[in-house]
Amino acid sequence: MIRVVGIKFEDSNKIYYFLPNEIELKISDKVIVETERGKQFGYVATDYIEVDENRLLTPIKNVVKKADKKDLITHEKNLKDSKRAIVDANHFIEELNLDMKILNASFTFDRNQLLFNFLADERIDFRLLAKKLASIYKTRIELRQIGVRDKAREIGGFGQCGRPLCCSKFLKELNAVSINMAKNQNLALNPQKINGCCGRLMCCLSYENDLYDEYKKGLPSVGDKIETDEVTGKVIDVDLFAKKYKVEKEDGTVVEIKK
Repeated sequence: MIRVVGIKFEDSNKIYYFLPNEIELKISDKVIVETERGKQFGYVATDYIEVDENRLLTPIKNVVKKADKKDLITHEKNLKDSKRAIVDANHFIEELNLDMKILNASFTFDRNQLLFNFLADERIDFRLLAKKLASIYKTRIELRQIGVRDKAREIGGFGQCGRPLCCSKFLKELNAVSINMAKNQNLALNPQKINGCCGRLMCCLSYENDLYDEYKKGLPSVGDKIETDEVTGKVIDVDLFAKKYKVEKEDGTVVEIKK
């Protein structure tokens, strides 16, 4: 078992876990952490948590130190410059006539990278845009095209169930969700009922889909014709979890059959 601590970053509801490295931390402490992008400024969001090292899917990086006053000044400057970078990017996008929308921009704490997230319906050739931005900010520019589901994941919010969005709370990957999953679970195909905040099908439609497939094995579907030694008729109702169904016979009587 190893001890980790949860960290949140600016404008994100997602919690990432880091090794505290014997640094005494408490919730709301401001820290500098090592990430794949470089050093980042974050906030302690959880108490210490014990986790099984063998169950980790990726290596856990370190908390570098608690942030001091100088670090806070650097962080505030990065935030201010990030907002200015969005203005500059939008100016160049209009100049280059690119069909894309900048969602946000962020510097790493050490300013080794400036990341832009953007929405676009198609693939965008943004090489010239990146060069123009690099000439201003003198750092490595990364432009990342994301979808509306990724945006919802980043912003967070609450679903129809009243709980925080799964994508921003615990889902590590946004797997494909199809309309067939809703049909498979006999849900009304009403967009207001089966679409999430992002406007796409809700991620939770996939959670129980395999279970529905399992329960449907050996059972007919509504509308099927049944012809056995005991009964001949049409299936008018199926109770998956009770493993039974109702058949309307040719004389209009209804019988219930349990598997």
